[in-house]
Amino acid sequence: MRIHHLNCATMRPPLAPAMVAHVLLLERTDGLTLVDSGFGTADIAQSRRLGRPFLAAVRPALDASETALQQVRGLGFTADDVTDVVLTHLDLDHAGGIGDFPRARVHVHARELAAARRPPLRERARYVAAQWAHGPQWVEHAEDGDDWFGFASITALADDVLLVPLPGHTRGHSAVAVRRDDGHWLLHAGDAFFAGTQMDQPPTCPPSLAAFQKLMAVDDGARAVNLRRLQQLAHERAEAVTVFCAHDRGQFEELAAV
Repeated sequence: MRIHHLNCATMRPPLAPAMVAHVLLLERTDGLTLVDSGFGTADIAQSRRLGRPFLAAVRPALDASETALQQVRGLGFTADDVTDVVLTHLDLDHAGGIGDFPRARVHVHARELAAARRPPLRERARYVAAQWAHGPQWVEHAEDGDDWFGFASITALADDVLLVPLPGHTRGHSAVAVRRDDGHWLLHAGDAFFAGTQMDQPPTCPPSLAAFQKLMAVDDGARAVNLRRLQQLAHERAEAVTVFCAHDRGQFEELAAV
């Protein structure tokens, strides 16, 4: 399996470091798989649907060349070659690209899909139903108790792409674990944290991102517990697992350069 690291949305919040939308493209024997999808082509063409508060808060570049679709094509593939999209969650900067791959199965935690379909008032702004108005082939996953380095996990594809539930940021937020051919795991932790330095010892985080994490969490207590578990994993099992988040530019550039 060949793994590509794609930036599918550059964002420049006024009071925080520049951010990316870190997406994985997996070349598997049975087709291509995306892990998250960033913004889609319709988000670029109709940016108003993302909402003025979001646009003002993160100041996305909205560059069509950054969409997963354009980058997939740039690698010599077509949209139909993408058979599966595995999502950490359905926030608008993670799920926007699924409409560009209408034939793909879209894997998501069942709790997350339920929250996105009927969001409470406080959570409505984070979901853009237009991003899945094409009627995706949803594949809903629920926890089945498989153990992965002490975390519950759910098999998404074969035995090398797993969902690892990490609720807190959203109700059904999950990390996605991908096993490389050499046996080492990449853990795309989505928005379980926002700064790569949060995996350092001692961990640090820019104040603006620390505040943003708390603000955006539907359950900040659960988020904090899962963050500590990820920090322990990153420290104690570094030889077996690389933990990274969706938006840290430094982590993205380091992994993309390998």
